[in-house]
Amino acid sequence: MREYRYVVDREGRISHDGSEIVDPLVLRFFLSAMRRTADGRYLVICQQEHNWFDVADTPFVIQRLRQKGDAAPGALELYLVGDYHEPLDPETLESEGGYLYCRVRRGAFRARFGRVALPAAHAVPV
Repeated sequence: MREYRYVVDREGRISHDGSEIVDPLVLRFFLSAMRRTADGRYLVICQQEHNWFDVADTPFVIQRLRQKGDAAPGALELYLVGDYHEPLDPETLESEGGYLYCRVRRGAFRARFGRVALPAAHAVPV
């Protein structure tokens, strides 16, 4: 089985061998297929390949927030790399060490608000 290593920086950018991955389909696949191993590492398995992710904090970094068009007033959508998105669950908001976090993927992962999304998040009434 082949193994690959990726790095996720503090802003959620994913790179391999120093080159940033920019293909939105690949990025969405990584975020939707990612799992945490028993020893706490991040892994995506794809066609007999193990793709390991070394992260500065979390591989899930919120890039921006948007009002959900057809939802209740105040309902927000979180957008991460690759245009991966899902609704914000305001009940999961928490802060730690000067950073704002919430839970994504049905609560399975912690996501951090990136520097661009953070000003918008502070404007959200909770």
